[in-house]
Amino acid sequence: MVLLFFMIRTIRFWLHNARYIALPQSLLPALLAICMAMQTDSFSWQLAIIAFIGVAFVHLAANLTDDYFDYRKNKVLISQQNLPTVSPIRKGKCNYLITNSVTKKQLIKAILLLFLLGSICAGIIFAYRGIIILYFVFITGFFSISYAGFPFSLSYHGLGEIIIGFIFGPLLMLGVYFSASGSFSPAILIVSLIIGSLVCNILFSHSIMDIEADKSIRKRTLAVVLKKQSLMLAAAFLLSIFPYLILTYGIIKEYLNPYYGFVFCLLPFSILLFYLLFQYVLHPEKKYRKRFWMGPMEQWNAIEKAGIDQFMIRWYLARNICVYFCLIIAIISFL
Repeated sequence: MVLLFFMIRTIRFWLHNARYIALPQSLLPALLAICMAMQTDSFSWQLAIIAFIGVAFVHLAANLTDDYFDYRKNKVLISQQNLPTVSPIRKGKCNYLITNSVTKKQLIKAILLLFLLGSICAGIIFAYRGIIILYFVFITGFFSISYAGFPFSLSYHGLGEIIIGFIFGPLLMLGVYFSASGSFSPAILIVSLIIGSLVCNILFSHSIMDIEADKSIRKRTLAVVLKKQSLMLAAAFLLSIFPYLILTYGIIKEYLNPYYGFVFCLLPFSILLFYLLFQYVLHPEKKYRKRFWMGPMEQWNAIEKAGIDQFMIRWYLARNICVYFCLIIAIISFL
């Protein structure tokens, strides 16, 4: 009984610090890929479920890997939790390392275990789908480590948002789709590009609002690299309209059926997000209130008390747009 309690407490500890609440960012695209793969003749429920679980393991491992390299690069800066330049959102990052709740060796063991579990899932799929799945595994592993660690530290050179968009969009969705169906299609490629750009926009919105905190730990996000307000807003505009442009292309070329046009009902939300980012960059003192039609925004009372409501209202809106895209396209895939 004591051993069981200890195991449960340990699992909860690592799930919390691996930021399990971020899992929908990977599991929703994975679920969407499975819904689209269900329309193929060679669809396998068993392999789809294994791929879904494998995505969760790798996502958690990647989050811990990011913590490890961030902490190793910026131990002193991250430990100074009360610096004025550190935003409330960033406070608490790597807190379990700062407080010595675990050692770096224990963290590495947790990372390796999660990657091992993900690799076992990939190994099972490999036995049925062949060597192609290994390419997805190697590329995912490379970018997961290179995002904040060696050899390139991509997130410190303005490529983090693009890389994560690529991982959670084309790489993840094509990999899951192939695992479940054993094939590829133009439709899944187009949809994966749409989801990848939406994920990229979530991160870019975050980096715009967290630019000073990122500068304080010498993290060159895309917003930090662009520097100028005009360039940041131009990038935000392009990321806001890109999903609709690629969607239009897919419908015109008949890779996607006309029902995908229903997704355009989300265009007003994307315009609103760009407007709010525009106001944040040029008039950060302006305040906006949460509206019910913006979608769910969890723990809002606590967020307001913490004084981060103007940050989170934009982040939640960007996230909700991505979620709505996934849900609408998942439904349309059955039509």
